[in-house]
Amino acid sequence: MFEPPAFIAPTRHTDPAAALAQVQQIYQQQIDHLRAAMARFVAGETPPQPVRACYPFVRLHVDTVARADSKLAYGFVEGPGHYETTLTRPDLFARYYLEQFQLLRQSHGVALEVGTSTQPIPVHFSFAEDDYFEGALSPERRLRMRDLFDLPDLAAMDDGIANGTCEPVPGEARPLALFTAPRVDYSLHRLRHYTGTLPEWFQNFVLFTNYQFYIDEFIRLGHAEMARPDSGYCAFVEPGNVVTRRVGLPPEPGDERGAAPPRLPQMPAYHLVRADGSGITMVNIGVGPANAKTITDHIAVLRPHAWMMLGHCAGLRNSQQLGDYVLAHAYVREDHVLDEDLPLWVPIPALAEIQVALEQAVAEVTQVHGADLKRIMRTGTVASTDNRNWELLPGNTPQRRFSQSRAVALDMESATIAANGFRFRVPYGTLLCVSDKPLHGEIKLPGMANQFYRERVDQHLRIGMHAIDILRAAGVQRLHSRKLRSFAEVAFQ
Repeated sequence: MFEPPAFIAPTRHTDPAAALAQVQQIYQQQIDHLRAAMARFVAGETPPQPVRACYPFVRLHVDTVARADSKLAYGFVEGPGHYETTLTRPDLFARYYLEQFQLLRQSHGVALEVGTSTQPIPVHFSFAEDDYFEGALSPERRLRMRDLFDLPDLAAMDDGIANGTCEPVPGEARPLALFTAPRVDYSLHRLRHYTGTLPEWFQNFVLFTNYQFYIDEFIRLGHAEMARPDSGYCAFVEPGNVVTRRVGLPPEPGDERGAAPPRLPQMPAYHLVRADGSGITMVNIGVGPANAKTITDHIAVLRPHAWMMLGHCAGLRNSQQLGDYVLAHAYVREDHVLDEDLPLWVPIPALAEIQVALEQAVAEVTQVHGADLKRIMRTGTVASTDNRNWELLPGNTPQRRFSQSRAVALDMESATIAANGFRFRVPYGTLLCVSDKPLHGEIKLPGMANQFYRERVDQHLRIGMHAIDILRAAGVQRLHSRKLRSFAEVAFQ
């Protein structure tokens, strides 16, 4: 009843599509085994020995430094040696995995080896979306489950590869990807929890905001797109996986299962979906760097093409006006949430492709061009703090530091999002809107705030979405800059 699945011997492939098909076969076999065993356990049967299933792996061996010439910053290994990574959810990542396999073949011309790894799949990561097995178990059976099935192992999920601190021991294969399969699965489950939507709906361009006003406007624009027969978007998805299809498109299987949650999740996500995944996801991360780090830690495993922060900030210069825009070209990191992962001495550079797209979008949406653009948008340093009431600290020490850094704006999230983009090799950018000037006595009063939001949120959001249109039209491969790659970089984008 609980026999392990039949052994599938490792295979070598010169056809990337065949390699992907083998990954899919192994993964499905292993997941089916876990799900069947768990179903029997819930029904009251007890396996005579622990039940285990393992992730598939892909591996290659390179004998030479030489490789095909490429303008890409990824898709190749650094030199001779063995390289390997475990893989998960080939249904979700099929397009991504196929591209990585194709690039490795083009770069090195060697065969890809696919097999079953020794890395266990935690039973929690095998559950389908509608499976709630544990709720049917007594406390005693839940304890017994821990003895019989593999649970998530945090030692297999750390970010040492992304942080540049992973050093394989002699004889061990070097990593091919930033994230191991358990780390990816962990984040996929966290995304469902934090955002209220399935990972399948996330798009390759992500907007973050710290105010619900932006989400309200995004919802309005999303439904307006669905009412346009010629829209480039095919669906709009809201928390609870509530799907609205573009007018003229029939519902797809599974759409009917969506239901608005009784209360919004911690960081609700909304998705304007394109068939190829190049649409827009928007997440309300709320206020503070902890949320900003948490959500980008998890979205990073989806390997988006870019993420950008659109939100409000405090203007620090007397020459600024409420409603002016700030395009960040540097960051002061006083958020503290990434200090252990990314030392403060690491610079977070502005990325030219994102900067140009955001500036062009501001000009085209506002119809203000050339030197006049400086009247409504300032490029400068943005400081991010984890102390919402920094103005109340004695001695004005934060104010002195912000002045010394030449900061023009202050918020609580932008530096975190940019730093985690740098850390995870996800192109990033920030466009903020000045909503108050605490150093100059201009604070938000209720009447002022309501008027300000009505006048600026729609325009600000349209600028962010237009910047994504510009980036998409220019081609996404040029986004993944060498500026984000380290000395000994993994091959997967």
